[in-house]
Amino acid sequence: MIVEDGRIVEIAAHSTPPSEALLKDFGDDFVLPGLVDTHIHINEPGRTDWEGFETATRAAAAGGYTCLVDMPLNSIPATTNVNALEEKRAAAKGEAMVDYAFWGGAVEGNAADLKCLAGAGVLGFKAFLVPSGVGEFTMLDERGLREALPLVASTGLPLLVHAELPHAIHPVTGNPRQYVNYLHSRPDEAELQAIRLMIELVREYRCRVHIVHLATSHALSELRQARIEGLPITVETCPHYLYFSAESIPDGATQFKCAPPIRAAFHRQLLWQALRDGDIDMIATDHSPCPLELKQLPTGNFQTAWGGIASVSLALAAIWTKARLAEISISEIAKWMGEQPALLSGLSDRKGRIAVGMDADITIFDPDRAWHVTESQLYFRNKISPYLGERLTGQVRATFVRGQIVYENGRFPATPAGRECGARRV
Repeated sequence: MIVEDGRIVEIAAHSTPPSEALLKDFGDDFVLPGLVDTHIHINEPGRTDWEGFETATRAAAAGGYTCLVDMPLNSIPATTNVNALEEKRAAAKGEAMVDYAFWGGAVEGNAADLKCLAGAGVLGFKAFLVPSGVGEFTMLDERGLREALPLVASTGLPLLVHAELPHAIHPVTGNPRQYVNYLHSRPDEAELQAIRLMIELVREYRCRVHIVHLATSHALSELRQARIEGLPITVETCPHYLYFSAESIPDGATQFKCAPPIRAAFHRQLLWQALRDGDIDMIATDHSPCPLELKQLPTGNFQTAWGGIASVSLALAAIWTKARLAEISISEIAKWMGEQPALLSGLSDRKGRIAVGMDADITIFDPDRAWHVTESQLYFRNKISPYLGERLTGQVRATFVRGQIVYENGRFPATPAGRECGARRV
């Protein structure tokens, strides 16, 4: 592979490089396209003590990610208008180790801002059908969705949907330390009803809709049928739904809390099968960190602890650890974690594949390295993760962004040079 000016200019099994070329030989390690994460909460500005561009993008580089599309909530202000988008851009400038882009937010009362946000360069929109957990980002009910969907459809951009309905969710009953009680408080039915609603609305408005963090397998058949019908619906799941299962989560272990919750092992098995069958398009991290005190580890209270799992530096290794046991190829993983997220976000002309003309975003991955996860290998700001102590197989050795090495064996040899990519004007 020959790289010039940050782009791939030649790929050949045997070629003579230019005499002035800097050569890199990684032996038998996998050479993968840089991963693209379309579901990450960076939280800056406003909640940089949760996560910021500096720490999030370092962790991403260590995990083999070369491009992140930031979610519009948990920062203050939320990215629900153009002024907030510009604040987000200012916060990112000069801080990012990898490339980045932004989703806008679709919230109650901001319908008039949606086309302006699209024109200013967001790659799509995120909406919650349940309370988001932060007051700055309000949910949309069916009325709000009907107001937003034709506007989003007119931009051609996707609407990413947190698909749970609030009437199916209830407070934790019984001992709030018991994981099973939290699981029962957010049942499969909450996801299933929300997905049914979105299928109906897509059928009516023909807006591109992406279901984020699918946790229940019960919705797969209806999603499959909707896609057979030709409805523009895509689906993601997350590493924690593919790696963990409810049966293995200890009581009081609030580092596992997320929404929707990690469900029973049979769901995990069926989500893997859905990826292989093409019924789930991609894997995104939903990296959603918070300060230690918000996880309430001393009390282990699943009702009141913040819900979110931090994993961006570990996702590839976690997925490979499980996939290799099922004889799933690394090329399939590269598609689910690189090519398909780039397609969703409109970046597939430069990100997510190794091909002539693409950005020289490369991940070097040792498929055989076995290691235990420690705090020193997390790299994100708050060292809280359910993966701590896990034994993983496969480790990122190096990450290149547009031909520049940004991570290598625990070091970050470059200064932050990540830039916004993919901004489109509508």
